[in-house]
Parts: sequence; structure tokens; C-alpha cells
Amino acid sequence: MAAPTRAKLMRPARAAWRWLTSMRTALILLFLLAFAAIPGALLPQRSLNKAKVIEYLANNGRMAEIFDRLQLFDVFSSVWFTAIYVLLFVSLVGCILPRSAEHWRAMRTPPARAPRNLDRLPLHDAGDLDRGVDEIAGEVLGRLRGWHVADTPAEDDRAGSRSISAERGYLREAGNLVFHLGLVALLVTVALGRLTYYEGQVIRITDTGAEIADEAVAGAVNQPFCNTAGANYDSLRYGNLFDGTGLHPFCVQVRDFVADYLPNGQAKMFRSEIRYAGAADIRRPVAEWTEGELEVNHPLRLAGDRVYLQGHGFAPAFRVTWPNGESRTGIVQFRPDDPTFFLSSGALRFDPPPGMYPDLYERRQHQIAIEGLFAPTAAWGGETGELLSSAHPQMKDPAVAIDVYRGDAGLDSGRNQDLFSLDRSLMHSGQLEKISRVNLAAGESVELDGGLRLEFLGAKEFVNLQVAHDPTQGFVLGSAMAMLAGLVVSLAVKRRRLWVRLVELGPGRTRVEFGGLARTDRAGWGDEFDEFVRAVLGRPEPAED
Repeated sequence: MAAPTRAKLMRPARAAWRWLTSMRTALILLFLLAFAAIPGALLPQRSLNKAKVIEYLANNGRMAEIFDRLQLFDVFSSVWFTAIYVLLFVSLVGCILPRSAEHWRAMRTPPARAPRNLDRLPLHDAGDLDRGVDEIAGEVLGRLRGWHVADTPAEDDRAGSRSISAERGYLREAGNLVFHLGLVALLVTVALGRLTYYEGQVIRITDTGAEIADEAVAGAVNQPFCNTAGANYDSLRYGNLFDGTGLHPFCVQVRDFVADYLPNGQAKMFRSEIRYAGAADIRRPVAEWTEGELEVNHPLRLAGDRVYLQGHGFAPAFRVTWPNGESRTGIVQFRPDDPTFFLSSGALRFDPPPGMYPDLYERRQHQIAIEGLFAPTAAWGGETGELLSSAHPQMKDPAVAIDVYRGDAGLDSGRNQDLFSLDRSLMHSGQLEKISRVNLAAGESVELDGGLRLEFLGAKEFVNLQVAHDPTQGFVLGSAMAMLAGLVVSLAVKRRRLWVRLVELGPGRTRVEFGGLARTDRAGWGDEFDEFVRAVLGRPEPAED
């Protein structure tokens, strides 16, 4: 291929590269990135709450399907968001590296020689002194310490007289470059953090609440959580480079939960007393672990992980007694549907005692399931006075409104069961039949058909712990601080130039000409220029108004 043809083909590529690596393009892409993130804040995201996305799709029909095709429920992993992110990164790197090299060359280059006519500059002045050129030059150079200075002899000066060039404010451009380098570092560290992070949620039932003396539920209360396997989490999100083997081992036992409320029910503070152990102490008895306290926004930091107290709720406890006198007790967290007064919904499932129904099919037909509402402070309303609501988020008068079912509750189906609701297909097919609807306060019980007895024992409080690990967090903080420092420097420092020409008028008499030029803006530079001129010429300070 001939050289002219190759050059003609490369011309559009060079033009595109120049456009991409211009600061204007970088600013446009930065604005687009911020604008593209808006749907991620307004719409539910699959990576955060898949159930909310499914609910949104079910409730919004065709519009939600279009949103899904546009990847608006996966904004931060979408093709178009990634494209903007990568283009911004390339633009910043392609813009900053040439500017950094240019700035380095400018710092090593002597200041520009004085122009022929200093009186044409925005700032200029002149005065005569009864001193020699060398004496005045020595004083001027002494006053320009800290400036980048060049002393030009008369034979090299444009006007034929000795001149001094000075420039200051290189830190302005350096601060600008540090700001953009910090931005690039921030983008890189955030991207690496999303590749290597993990964030898990785990619910633990505390000992706060009703006294439930039953061996069947003893293992469900105050159980420690150990960060030793991904299976120990109720839910776990992680980056593409996390393989589940890099967990830092530690254990946490949540002992209680305390909430402070205002009279109107608004929460002031949540806190929990805990015991925790690092890798070296896990095998020690729980009573010997280190004691501590978790509060909202005050995480426990262990081995590079952060353990947050993120939320709380209630776990009602029920006891089912069969006709032969055997009983089963269940305690399961209910979902807080009302975040203010914690009216909660949930479900429990019970298997009959072993040996009561030897045949597997028959045993499946006698499983018990409960589904309904729990209120920590019951308030009854409606036309019949049996509609349950909650009057306060603190557990003062707990009660439940539940439906009781008998039949195949899906315990032996091998399929995952929803934690907070029963399988509706089992009800529609008749495999699970409702046998009663009851309202119970703590300690109350009800006799059901077939000799069954159901008792509401009260409730415990549960806490939701979030374990977060991001090895790039410190680098993100450092990048952000570098950005802030660079921005402050670029705004505070002024780039300016100063020239002084010394014209010899005769023996022992010199005319001193001054010229000043602001490379950016003149804010404050005029006063500094005037002060320098007065100091060299020995003029008095101007009288104050």
C-alpha cells in the first residue's frame, strides 16, 4: 500500500483519537456516566434485589419488558454502561499522559524572554532608580526566590537591555493532572473492587424477646455465624474474580438486640451485644470470645472484613402438639412488610413426629403449615375487630393472625421453599388444605380438628448482619483524597509570568520596566504585581480609604 494511501486511511483514525483524548470529550463522557447511572438509582437492580425486579416486571407489563431489553435492571453491568466507562477511562488516559509529558517539559524549559514592548501587557509599570543595573538585578533576583527565573543578557534581549523573566504557578497544572490521575485511579480501583469483592447477608435470631424453654428451638437462637464458607450466608453477592475460597475465617455471635424509639415509634438507635473470634480463637469456647457491641454505621472490622448491623425484625415461635402428646416447636423470622411499625408476614412448616405415620405418603398428608401476620404491638380493627395491625415497632403486646393448613407442605418435594410464604400451587391442587384461621396473643393456644393443638409462644428478635469485603477500599479512599487535593491546588494556585527589563540611562541611573501576565485569570495577581513593583522601586504603600 502506497504511503499517501496509508496516510489517507489513517487520517480518520487520528481524528477520532484526537477527539476521544480531548478534555472536552472526557467531560462529556463523565457527564454521560453520571446520567447513565440514574436508572440504576430509580429502578430495582437484579444484583441487589432480584425479587423486586420480578415484581416490577409482573406489575408493569410491556414497559417493564422494554426496560429489561435495554438492561435497565442491570445498569452497572450493562453493555452500554461498560462502554461509557471504558471510553471514559481511555479518554482520560489518552488526555493525561501527553499533558503530563508536556507539563514536565514546561517545568524544565526556561521562562519565555521578555517581549519588546512591556507596556502592551495587561499589567505594566515603570520607574527610574539612581542605582546601577547589576545592583537592581541582584535585588530583583533576590525577591524572585521560589520563581522559575531566567536572566537574559542585553545581547540576547529583544529590546537590547538586560531582562529577567520569571514564571510561577506550575503547581496549578500539576494539581489539575493529579486530579485527573486520581479520577483514573478511582475508576480503576472501583472496577477492581467490583471484580474481587464479596458481600453477604445473614440473619441471626437473638435471645431478646419471649422466654421459649424448648430444646427443639435451642439450636435456632444465639447461633454463631462463621465466615468460613459461602454456604453459611443466607445470600451472597461477589465479583467475577471471587471463587469462594478467599474468605477470612472469623465467627460472630449476636447475643441480644436493643432498639431505642421515640414516642411516635421512630427508631433512634439499634445496637447488639456480640461475641466474636478471629481465626486463632474460633476453636475456643464461645464464652471465651471477645465481647463487643454493634451499632448502626459502626461496623465490626475483622481480617479486612466489615460486619454491619443492617436491620432487624421478629421471629414468632409456635408449638404444635399431636394427639399422642408429642410436639414440635418452630421459630422462623417473618418479613417486616411495614418498616415503621413492623407488621410482618411469614410462614412455618412442621413434619409429624417420626413413627406416628410410618407410611411416607400418609406422613406427607399430615404436615402442618402456618402462614399469616405478626404484630409486635397488636392493634385490632376492621368491622369485626379482627383485622390485625401494629401500633408500635417495639414488642409490647405481640399477636398473630394466621391461617393453619394440613397436607403436603412441600417439605419432601426436593424443591426450594419460599421462606415467607407457602406454595400456592399446593393449595390450588388440594394437596394443602386450610383447617383454621385464628388470632392469637402470646401464650394463647387453640384446639384444632383431629386432636391437634397450636400454641403461640411469643417471639424473638432477629438481626440482619451484612459482611462486606473490598480489598480496594483503601485505594479508593486514597484516589478520592488525591482528587480532592489536586482540585484544591488547581483552584488555589495562579499561573503567572513576570518580566523586568533594566534599561541603563547613564552612570548609576537605570530605568526599570515591569510587565505581568496571568496565564489563567487575574484574580489576586494584580495586587501581587503592584506589591512587587512598589518593593523594587521603593514606592510608599497606597493610602487606605
